[in-house]
Formats: sequence, structure tokens, C-alpha cells
Amino acid sequence: MVRIFDVVEYPNEMRDEIVHRFPEESAGDFRIGSQVIVRESQNAVFFRDGKALDVFGPGRHTITTANVPFLIDLIGKAFSDRSPFTAEVYFVSMREFANEKWGTPQPIIVRNPGMGLGVALLQGYGTYSFQVANPQQFVNQIVGATRTYRTSDIHARLRSMLLSKLQDLLGETTAATSVPELIALVEELGVGVRAKAQDDFQAVGLTLKTFYIESLKPSEKSAEELRAMGMLDMATYTQLQAADAMRDAAQNPSGGAGLTAGIGAGMGIGNILSESLKQGMQGGASQAGAPAGGGPLPIMTPSEAASYLKVAEEDVIAAIEAGQLKAKKIGNAYRISREAIDEYLRS
Repeated sequence: MVRIFDVVEYPNEMRDEIVHRFPEESAGDFRIGSQVIVRESQNAVFFRDGKALDVFGPGRHTITTANVPFLIDLIGKAFSDRSPFTAEVYFVSMREFANEKWGTPQPIIVRNPGMGLGVALLQGYGTYSFQVANPQQFVNQIVGATRTYRTSDIHARLRSMLLSKLQDLLGETTAATSVPELIALVEELGVGVRAKAQDDFQAVGLTLKTFYIESLKPSEKSAEELRAMGMLDMATYTQLQAADAMRDAAQNPSGGAGLTAGIGAGMGIGNILSESLKQGMQGGASQAGAPAGGGPLPIMTPSEAASYLKVAEEDVIAAIEAGQLKAKKIGNAYRISREAIDEYLRS
């Protein structure tokens, strides 16, 4: 027996639901005179045969050919109030969905002229909020025939929009602003991202209400990760490894790193990199990697020492463990000075 819905409503606060279809399975049987009850924070989109016929705001509505005039054409002129017809109603939450989280899964590369490598890696996170502006457009373009559409279903898409606009804005801003100055402009950047993303949100029937940057700071990427991104040459990589070792030692309570390592870790890899680059530029490395003009001697890993000596890395480790090659063990890693290698070759 066909069940005819005389009252259509969804008495739910829809905390994380953006859209809920009624009925959830297939289409419902309605008739002229059926009641549609829409809560204060809802709109209801009336669909038949995949076409949106009308949008109902908050209140009680009676389905008639006056408020849904297309019913005459879709059902036929020869029908009575007793004749049921199939349709669906999509209840759309019109409340603001706040405190949605965003973050940078990978650091954003920006220009940083006159400092360090001339580029910087920034990571950030924060919150945003959005609201449905055009329920019919949102259901048509995003929801389709889904019976329940939640904020989690669209989160990845919205985050991609926002990160794209943030990256674009950072690229524009760093052309005239250094990274330290940029980090102090999080409120202005948030306003800029909101303005840039508004058209993309409106294209799917949404409005971006707020976009907040809670944190924006240089990434803690290690030398290995920076080199893998193609951002470091060998000389800079060697200098950064020393900075990484200092940081790791400071984090190791039993490493005996002492005050020097603690200060180095506190400075952060960005400051150490800047200082190392200044020293490297003043030194001017030779083919073997030794700096000129009395600059500081480079520090090598066993792998780099093996490449310099043209032997296997295992031979370098064996020489270190036998006491033939002097090396400093910081944490779980060996670091070897060029001076120690030259002394080893002379012995």
C-alpha cells in the first residue's frame, strides 16, 4: 500500500548536517494539500524528477499549484487532490558552520629576499566558518541524491580552496614583505584569503563567513627534507646537518650537549642557516669542500666522508670505531671534521 506523507518535516538541529533528504530512501508520495514544516534555521528544497520546483523558508507551507506551479505540467492537468505524486524534499541547514579546522599538510614555499636561502617554508593552521547562501544551487551542484550530507563530506574540498588562496596570497605578499614581517600580518592575511575565496564558495552556493589564521611560522623541516625538495646544494646541506645535530643533541637529555647545544636549538634552524650561509659565502669552498680564507672547517657525515675518501661508508665507520679516525658522536650520528680526515690521511 502506498504511504502518502501528509506532513513533511525534519525536527533536527542539524549540528553537523548541511542537507538531509526526506524521505531518505527513494522518493516520497505526496499530494496537493500536504504540509511542509520548515524550522527556523532551515530551508526546504522541493524536488520532482530531479528538478527543483520551489524553495520553502521557515514556517508551515501547504503544497498547492500556487506555490509549486510546475506540478500541473509535471503531473498532468487531469488530476485531483486525492491523486498522489512522488517527490523529494531536501532540508538544508542555513546556520553558520563555525570552528571548521584547516591546516597546511605540506609547508608553503615563499620568497624571503635577503635572508637565508632567499626562500622560506611556512606552516600554519586555523579555523574558518561557512554558510549555505543558495540552498537550491548547493543541492544541485554538490549534494545530488545523497540522503545526508555532512560538513565532513565537503571539508576536503573547502580546505583545498582555502589553501590555494592562502598560497597565492603569500606569494603576492612576500614580494614586498619579509617573512618575519609577514608573520605579524595574520589578521590582514585572513581577510585577504576570505576575499579571494569568496567567488569559489559562491559558485557552489556557499558563503565564506570567516577565515582565521591561528599560527603561521617557519617550518621545522630538517636538512634532509629541504635537500629532498631540491632547495639545498651540498655545501649548505653540510652546514645544515651540523645545525640539525645540535638541535637533536639539545633534545637528548643524556647527550651531554650542554648550554651551547641548548642555545643553538633555541635559535632555530632558520637563524643557524642564515649564519652558516654568511660564513659559507665568506669562505668560498674549494673542490674538496674546504673553505678558503681561514673560515670554519666543514663537518661531514660518514657517507660524505666516504665519498671524499672514495671508500665505502662501512670503511669510515670501521676506522672511527677502531679509533683511527677522530669523530664526534652526537646522539646516534657521527660528525667528522675535515681536519680529522686530513690527519687520518697523514697518519
